[in-house]
Amino acid sequence: MSQRDPALDQLHSIRDFIRLGVSRLRRADLYYGHGTDNAWDEAVQLVLHVAGLPWDADPAIQDARLLDSEKATLLELFRRRIEERVPAPYLIGEAWFCGLPFYVDERTLIPRSPIADLIRDGFEPWLVAPEVHRVLDLCTGSGCIGIACALLFEEAEVDLVDLSAEALQVCERNIARHRLGERVSAIRSDLFDAVEGRRYQLIVSNPPYVDAEDYRQMPAEYHHEPLLGLTSGDDGLDITRRILRQAADHLTDDGLLVVEVGNSEVALQAAFPEVPFVWVELPSGGNGVFVLSAQELNQYRDRF
Repeated sequence: MSQRDPALDQLHSIRDFIRLGVSRLRRADLYYGHGTDNAWDEAVQLVLHVAGLPWDADPAIQDARLLDSEKATLLELFRRRIEERVPAPYLIGEAWFCGLPFYVDERTLIPRSPIADLIRDGFEPWLVAPEVHRVLDLCTGSGCIGIACALLFEEAEVDLVDLSAEALQVCERNIARHRLGERVSAIRSDLFDAVEGRRYQLIVSNPPYVDAEDYRQMPAEYHHEPLLGLTSGDDGLDITRRILRQAADHLTDDGLLVVEVGNSEVALQAAFPEVPFVWVELPSGGNGVFVLSAQELNQYRDRF
């Protein structure tokens, strides 16, 4: 018989369990890379979620007492985070991107793309199309990038494309959550196959780009995410090469391609040294997001 955790009897308030969570998470030497970067933020996230409170709840509420059932739930979440290394967003079924909440589970990657910085800035100064009527989000996963774009470009139709039928189930849930069903479509497709003949002012993609060596070295938390959404060949660029070869045929003349390749930036520049990739300076940190215009894609088409 397992021993009863003394926290169930000795601790009572939201504040108590935040303190408990911080101390247990810190001792566990966890990796933080899925929306938080420290034990305090994760403990607050888990406790407020179980208490049914928003992330910006008045701190005065921290003295409120938790139900016994809520205490037990929290202890189990702390255990899974520590022993199983499950990222916190999977434990609570929610992640934030561009200031927006998204449902997530282990069928999709957890939203964290630095492309959020470009969305907040309206893709300026690179997007020159006077009006954006159509947007394509390739390898959409949870749909977070495309949905954020749909809320930025309020008149645009947005296609969210993914090869994974399971990921698209999560995507559909997020489309409904943000009430965008009239303008946003989830489409199962191997990149551009199912959108043949369509042209977009903006194509955005956070494709799989982790190379084989990096994947082997990634912390255990990342191995809860779908392999299909992370890896792309030995150098991480198999899918990106396909996007580069095909994107020009699906962009308007004034269109823009935006792609995240993360640490595979070095391999991409080495593979195509003559291509003038514009690497975006990211205010929130990170690297590996490039932009290319439709004109540039056409000019260097034979290099891809």
